[in-house]
Amino acid sequence: MPGILSVKTPPDTTPSHILVPEYQNGSTNSVRTPSPLTKRLPSPSPSNSRAKPTIRTSEKVTIDESSLDNPNLGPFLLKLARDTITSGENPNKALDYAIRASKSFEKCSGQGLELVMSLHVVAAIFCSLGRFEEAVPVLERSIEVPDVGNGSDHALAKFSGFMQLGDTYSSMGLLDRSIWCYESGLKIQVEALGDWDPRVAETCRYLAETHIQTMQFDEAENLCKKILEIHREHGQPASLEEAADRRLMALVYDAKGDYESALEHLVLASMKALTVFKAIRGDNHLSVASVFIRLADLYYKIGKFRESKSYCENALRVYAKPVPGTASEEIANGLTEISAIYQVLNEHEEALKLLQKAMKLLGDMPVHHSTVAGIEAQMGVMFYMIGRYGDARCSFESAVVKLRASGESKSAFFGIVLNQMGLACLQLYRINEATELFEEARGVLEQECGSCHLDTLGVYSNLAATYDALGRVDDAIEILEYILKVREEKLGTANPDVEDEKKRLADLLKEAGRARNRKGKSLENLLDSNSQRMNKEVTKKRSGFSFRT
Repeated sequence: MPGILSVKTPPDTTPSHILVPEYQNGSTNSVRTPSPLTKRLPSPSPSNSRAKPTIRTSEKVTIDESSLDNPNLGPFLLKLARDTITSGENPNKALDYAIRASKSFEKCSGQGLELVMSLHVVAAIFCSLGRFEEAVPVLERSIEVPDVGNGSDHALAKFSGFMQLGDTYSSMGLLDRSIWCYESGLKIQVEALGDWDPRVAETCRYLAETHIQTMQFDEAENLCKKILEIHREHGQPASLEEAADRRLMALVYDAKGDYESALEHLVLASMKALTVFKAIRGDNHLSVASVFIRLADLYYKIGKFRESKSYCENALRVYAKPVPGTASEEIANGLTEISAIYQVLNEHEEALKLLQKAMKLLGDMPVHHSTVAGIEAQMGVMFYMIGRYGDARCSFESAVVKLRASGESKSAFFGIVLNQMGLACLQLYRINEATELFEEARGVLEQECGSCHLDTLGVYSNLAATYDALGRVDDAIEILEYILKVREEKLGTANPDVEDEKKRLADLLKEAGRARNRKGKSLENLLDSNSQRMNKEVTKKRSGFSFRT
């Protein structure tokens, strides 16, 4: 399930483009900050995010007070401010024009919407410069000007001011004040437009995302319910907006631990998206296939395996006849995702066929070597699971060669592939080769993950087993003592994994006629003191402990 993402932009990012508010058809489009749940939900307006503060110029804004009472001056200066912003020129110049415009509107109209608009532009420019504290009083003034008794235009202008002020507080990290502003704006919007206007749903969504960011999940749930009620009230066909709102509700339920309800909303969201994509892009567009794959995965998670397989088959029909111009890489990626679902459904042969098709689509171009290596590693795992150890070793070996050629021989993934290849070698009784692979994997994972990481400990365990098989009993015992020591510290003495390690170590100590060294040696002494390989015959008797995948 998706996690909760931070809304804040690092303070050293490049200043964002300035978007100025406009008033159309009795509504307002306020300057908004990024959604609190970016990458998981539809992106709101990108402006007003935390930007890098710029050095203020020493140039002061000089205003000829005698010309401010000209009623044509305000609109002219506001247009200059907008044009300067659009051209990307110095924002300080745009700020100069916007301040002059607001002064002119203040003197000529006093309480007009033109004044409100100019104040919003001034605040937007202040925020783009990182001068949030200066934007706050400007926006507070913009909220005071409109009189909701003068009609919906004034009410929506006041709403816009509250929302922009909430965005500004959010950029300053003052989320409590931000939520208060959003709630105040929502109340005004509802009074102006009614409870069931689609624009109310947009504001509820925005407020719900902020509540999620502050871990106020009950409030977020109530707002999400309100949004879905608005969708039902309008009775519109499936839309991407409703799909996004159901994903938002799923995120809330997931955070509250109601995983069944979360999955239910995710399934409904995917069904909505599927209907929209089919209508807009056609039945054979890759976006339709991607939704089929998502549904297949969700149905697998709720235990409906027949439906899961059926959606996989639907996706495969799309990939068999994609729309013209579809990139082969996209098809290969989709086949790989379907293969993973077939794998967990124990349809290994079908999963392998799909991976082979994906590899054929990608070809042998060096730019795809890293991707193909990942597919070969996945094939190796499946070959291993169905007992085709020779094929598994060949797949892992090919993946290792490509990863070395791609410069990824120091990655954690490379270390894991080496470990898997070593396990395949053990099944083929190629003990010396397995030992070399485990030793290399150990070095990589120690560097990338640390000596106490579970992947690293798994390689230690496999290495101990191969040392025992080679007759290097003392080395095996020392490694197992270290593993047991770490697991006891990390997991506690009553953990089943710890009990398993104790039994393995006890069996080996009994065989060697020794007692456990509870003091434990340092990792450096443990693993590097006997780094030279011993050329002893592989003992026919295998130890009683297993290998770690």
